[in-house]
Amino acid sequence: MPDIRVSEALWSTGMLERWLVEDGARVREGEAVAAVRIGESLHDIVSSAEGHVSIMAPAGDLVDPGCIIAAVNAR
Repeated sequence: MPDIRVSEALWSTGMLERWLVEDGARVREGEAVAAVRIGESLHDIVSSAEGHVSIMAPAGDLVDPGCIIAAVNAR
């Protein structure tokens, strides 16, 4: 099952500001699904595959580069 990760290119721990989709929503590959705040900047996190999102980290969590915040089910 593909996962959705915070980009490893982000150099610092950030806060998962908000989800742009609901848990269970159908998403397309490359679609923005969440926003992570690092300092004053918001960075979009995109889906790695098409399918239904299973959110694993709630908004407000601190997230590190590379951490998994959701999975994508191709159901």
